[in-house]
Amino acid sequence: MKANRQRVLETVETIYKIFKQKVSIGVLTGTGIFGSIDGIKEICRFDYEQLPHFPVSTVPGHKGQLFVGKLAEKYILIMQGRFHLYEGYSPTQVAYPVRVMQELGVKTLIVTNAAGGINLSYAPGDIMMIKDHINLTGQNPLAGPNEGDWGIRFPDMTKVYDSDLIDAACRIAKKSNLRIHRGVYAGLLGPSLETPAEIRFLKTIGSDAVGLSTIMEVIAGIHAQMKILGISLITNINNPDHPEKTTLESVLET
Repeated sequence: MKANRQRVLETVETIYKIFKQKVSIGVLTGTGIFGSIDGIKEICRFDYEQLPHFPVSTVPGHKGQLFVGKLAEKYILIMQGRFHLYEGYSPTQVAYPVRVMQELGVKTLIVTNAAGGINLSYAPGDIMMIKDHINLTGQNPLAGPNEGDWGIRFPDMTKVYDSDLIDAACRIAKKSNLRIHRGVYAGLLGPSLETPAEIRFLKTIGSDAVGLSTIMEVIAGIHAQMKILGISLITNINNPDHPEKTTLESVLET
C-alpha cells in the first residue's frame, strides 16, 4: 500500500498539470454551502472523480468539486463537499483534502458546516464562529505513524481556532447585519442524530452546537500549522424538553 503522502503528492501532481501556482487559502464547505464560490474568479475546477486517490462525496448537498479561483489578488482553493466518518471513510481519508491543501501551500484554512443549535439563544439561520470544539467521534486522523514532513507527533490543541480570524469574520458579519455567535462545536460520529438525553449531555459539557464533521479536518490543519477559521450555520435548534424531528431536507433549506 502506498504511503498516504505519496498518494497526496500524486493528487497534487494532477492539479499542477492545470494550475501551477501555490495557494494561500483553503476552504472546506459543509452541507448545502457549496454556493460560496459566488464572486470568485474561476481559474479551474476538478470533479473529485478526476483526482487520483481522492474520496468521493456521497451525501446530498455536497457537490463533489475542487474549485480554484482568485479573490482580492489571492489564490483560493474551495472544496465543494467534504467526507464524513459515517460514510465509512477513515479519519485519514476524511482529512485527505487538508493534506492536498498543505502540499499546495495553504496556510489559512476555513471550514464551514451545518450544525444543530444546542444553545437556546440561537435561531435557525444564525452563524456561529467556532471558538473551540469537543471531539466525541472516538477518532483522530493523526493516529498511526507520524508523517514528519507534515507535522510533529503531538501538536498542541490549546488555541485551535485563530482569534484574529474570528474577530475579522465577526466584524464583517455585523456589517452585513448577520446574527453572529461564538461558541463550542461538538463533533459526533453519526449518521444518526442526537437523542434528547444526548443533547442534555452535550449542553452539560459546554457545547453550543453539534454536527457530524469538521473535527478530523481541523486536527489535520493544526498538525499542518495552518491558521483556522471555523464557521457553523445553525440549521435547527435542539431543545431536549420540546424535541422536534430534523430532516436533511429542512437542513438544506436553511
